[in-house]
Amino acid sequence: MRRKLTPYLLLAPQIILSLLFIIGLATGITQSFGVIPAFGLREPTFKYYREVLTRPEMLKSVLYSLKVAFLSAGIATVAGVGLSAVCVAHKKTKGPMMRVIQLPIIVPHVVVAIFLVNIFSQNGVLARIGYALGMLQEQQQFPMLIYDTKGVGVILAYLWKEIPFILYFVIALMANINENLGEAAINLGAGRWTAFCKITLPLCKGAVISGFLIIFVFALGAYELPFLLGATSPKALPVLAYQQYIHPDLRNRPYSMALNGIIIILSVLSAWIYYFIVQKNMKALTEQ
Repeated sequence: MRRKLTPYLLLAPQIILSLLFIIGLATGITQSFGVIPAFGLREPTFKYYREVLTRPEMLKSVLYSLKVAFLSAGIATVAGVGLSAVCVAHKKTKGPMMRVIQLPIIVPHVVVAIFLVNIFSQNGVLARIGYALGMLQEQQQFPMLIYDTKGVGVILAYLWKEIPFILYFVIALMANINENLGEAAINLGAGRWTAFCKITLPLCKGAVISGFLIIFVFALGAYELPFLLGATSPKALPVLAYQQYIHPDLRNRPYSMALNGIIIILSVLSAWIYYFIVQKNMKALTEQ
């Protein structure tokens, strides 16, 4: 009897957590359609989604978050793949080099935000050095990289962490492909650049796209960096959603949930694309 119950007892914490997650998700989706009986809202409506996508301040937040997430993921992916190729070409895929690469990944985002403020703000180290060397007449002439409306500081923070993530994510696969098929192509007369572009990179495409999607979804839904480094306006989706959630007028709660609903839709779409890529790669391997 005990043996029969053991698997269920071991699964109990996971089941409880899953139920709490599903209940919270269902509640959030329901509230995003304006159904909150406690506040006198009982009729489902798309009003809040329409207003989120049409009201200027909310639409700016949506576009701002998409821009920051896309640029962060795109630049990090290109730079990470490029650095991975350099490491593979110079046989630096193991040992101390990998430990150095892992360091930014494990640093909390809050620490990264403090680091960037101390370095890149108009009162930071670079501004002070420029002023001390006479390159700036005053520290306020230093470019506005933190708390700017274009999200430069937020993007820089994501790049500092996510470039090493992409590098670490693809380097093992890239090294394995280059060691076998890439070297074979070079031995047959292909140049290193040609072998990389025609063989190594296409075979790493699935991992590269997966890494891009992971960073995109994370940057789209992350709260800390946009809150600590972003401008007052426009606000990132998670920041605006939280502010709407704690608004004194509880009837603003559906706006918060609608903003979260947009994040969920984009995340599910990215997850579907990721699943499609994985299935396609598995099918290709099975056929081979």
